[in-house]
Amino acid sequence: GVGFMLGSGGSALVAKILGEQKKEQADRYFTMMIWVSVIVGIFLTVIGLVIMKPVSLLLGATEGMMPYCVLYGSITMGFTVSFMLQYAFQSFLIAAEKPNLGLLATVAAGVANMVLDALFIAVFKWGVAGAALATGLSQCVGAVIPLIYFLRPNTSLLKLVKTKLELKPILKACANGSSEMVVQISAGISTFLFNLYMLQYIGKTGVAAVTIVMYSQFLLISMLLGFSAGISPLISFNYGQQNHMKLNKIVKYSYIMVGIFAVVSFAAAQALAIPITTFFAHGSPDLYQITIYGFRIFSFSFLICGFNILTSGLFTALSNGLISALVSSFRTLIFFVIGMVTLPLLFGVTGIWLVVPIAEVATLIASIVFLYVFKNKYGYSKQKSQLFQEQQLQEAE
Repeated sequence: GVGFMLGSGGSALVAKILGEQKKEQADRYFTMMIWVSVIVGIFLTVIGLVIMKPVSLLLGATEGMMPYCVLYGSITMGFTVSFMLQYAFQSFLIAAEKPNLGLLATVAAGVANMVLDALFIAVFKWGVAGAALATGLSQCVGAVIPLIYFLRPNTSLLKLVKTKLELKPILKACANGSSEMVVQISAGISTFLFNLYMLQYIGKTGVAAVTIVMYSQFLLISMLLGFSAGISPLISFNYGQQNHMKLNKIVKYSYIMVGIFAVVSFAAAQALAIPITTFFAHGSPDLYQITIYGFRIFSFSFLICGFNILTSGLFTALSNGLISALVSSFRTLIFFVIGMVTLPLLFGVTGIWLVVPIAEVATLIASIVFLYVFKNKYGYSKQKSQLFQEQQLQEAE
């Protein structure tokens, strides 16, 4: 969560400064965020190693599971710095106008993970330790490729330079990217509640069904997440330039694109519900029926979630971390918890599956209100765009 926070919040700040034509300051702030990622990563590694066993107990690890939990967790915690750098660099590569390198680093990390999993588990027979080591080393690949690129002379908008830590921009980046932290924390809480209520109403089969649906959700909304992350630095850059006409176009067409992605994701969910469920629930008729039923209801959230994801990303890009965090917390925590407490009492298991779609609808209303209230302040409104165009014409004359 901290890595996402520093990456999204820091890249929005740096992109805004680039838009203000302050290249040297942007490089210093970029380098500062990378240093903070390293320092925080080391700190979290130490804390994680110390609390690994107590946390495993808290989360319900049995005596038989405990050695494996501690072993896997301890090895992966040793690579926390690489994990944080990998995700931080993804955001900064977009801001530096090198998204292709970000894609290359991600693909290389994924391939490395698969190859090392096969080598360490299937060939060397290292078991849980091998799986953890493969994950950690793959994160090193995703971190080292961008690190080498930015350390050397390059053709991007950013480079790593000598700098010192300044508290104000660090705090600003953290506040601005706080919505990403909220999403990560809320995801853990909401998944826990989902499993808890399914366990109560259906049992272990319900928990398995939730797992299938949640993994499928991440796959099917990946376009929405990727687009929101990719467009944010462009919004920050034009906001820094105070180019209201271009900002208006970017925001308008972004929501149009999200609408298209939303329909595609929903249609794909409906079309793939049976194949995906059959693949995961093969040999278990009860699991198949529960998952199909839940998937059909849950997938309606795909029509709406993209608008909320983009709205949160928009306000992060505009350096308003508070509104961004509110939107994120509404859809993944506040409205989710309210729905989980009330809807199952009214509709039983159906109510559990309805929680996410209804939380997205409630958040959409809040998003529309926020977009309307702040449209002139940040200059993405049509009125601001027209005023900017008239001003440009007058200056030209």
